[in-house]
Amino acid sequence: MGIAHQNPQLTFNNMSEYRHFYGEGSIIFLTIVTYNRQPIFKDEKNIALLRQVTATVKSEMPFEILGAVVLPDHLH
Repeated sequence: MGIAHQNPQLTFNNMSEYRHFYGEGSIIFLTIVTYNRQPIFKDEKNIALLRQVTATVKSEMPFEILGAVVLPDHLH
């Protein structure tokens, strides 16, 4: 029996086969890569925009960020 059958909240995406668990209070690790790995976060204005957009989304759909790393072409 696969892990998804043991836990019905665990789902698989056929394209990537990443495991996803969605539940209240879950901790999620994200890696987000810019289009064509363009180093858009070298520009401090884009980092400021990222902060502004994140704050807007958090005000509409509350969540907590425990930590973040922003690199020129991706973030965690």
